[in-house]
Amino acid sequence: MTLEALLAGLHLVAILSLVVFLSSEAALCRVEWMNAAVVRRLARLDAIYGITAVAVLLTGLARAYWGMKGGSWYWSQPLLHAKLGLFVVIGLLSIQPTLRFRRWLRTLEADGTLPAEAEIRSTRARIMLQAHLLILIPIAAVMLARGVGTR
Repeated sequence: MTLEALLAGLHLVAILSLVVFLSSEAALCRVEWMNAAVVRRLARLDAIYGITAVAVLLTGLARAYWGMKGGSWYWSQPLLHAKLGLFVVIGLLSIQPTLRFRRWLRTLEADGTLPAEAEIRSTRARIMLQAHLLILIPIAAVMLARGVGTR
């Protein structure tokens, strides 16, 4: 029981951390706020966001394997696959902003140029899409925990 609580707590901390860093990216990635400090901060936030995404995945897998219900139960549940599928989609959507933040930082350091408005707007739209899809994962998690659609 103590292991289950510890795993749940670690997973929750990882999830909340991911939400904080994704929200920070969404808040900062705006045309009207873009400056050299924001470009640097976005690159740093995105790196931390990536680390927290790995932490969410690892703590979630740990819960599935070492939790009370065990891996065989979790892996037979369609909602777990839906959660993981959404997580993968969000991860794929995060590739473009990550590459852009890195390119923006390289360009800024090379010649002091800030990103174009259209690129900032499209990057923010991609971040917002990630944030909105992320909302669906805890809904699926709660349904799974309550036995909705379980086998």
